[in-house]
Amino acid sequence: MPRKSSRETAIERMAEVMREFMARAVLFQDAVARHGGINSTDMQAVSLLMSEGPATPGELAERTGLTAGGAITSVVDRLERAGYVTRERDAADRRKVIVTANVDAVLQKVGPIYGRVGQRWADYLATLTDEQIEFANELFTRAAEVNRLEIERLREADPGRS
Repeated sequence: MPRKSSRETAIERMAEVMREFMARAVLFQDAVARHGGINSTDMQAVSLLMSEGPATPGELAERTGLTAGGAITSVVDRLERAGYVTRERDAADRRKVIVTANVDAVLQKVGPIYGRVGQRWADYLATLTDEQIEFANELFTRAAEVNRLEIERLREADPGRS
């Protein structure tokens, strides 16, 4: 059996590292959500509202991949009860409901956790060169894009599943 090159070994190690990173990221987000009194799907929904702005329930369903019916309504109901979002009628079209993240509530409930993690990352990043940081930015950007494309592929393959 031929020996693996150092490149092949490093690529195999990268696959292991990415699996570990992704698993730990999911588990971390779940722990943060539970600490904040909600589940991880709800936390991701409020995170999307914070990063992409207010949305109708249908738009939020599309962002999260949940069905527009009962699933998204339940998410919005739970988030509103927990104080993470507000629902208001659209001023331009009273038939529409707009869901908006309550940023102050989110920061109060889970902000300190993200602050600690952010500081630990900042401390680590301070030890890297500009080139290393640029490489890391490119790596994580590409990883996020691969994940986004695969999410789309999975949703297209099974559109009825939420």
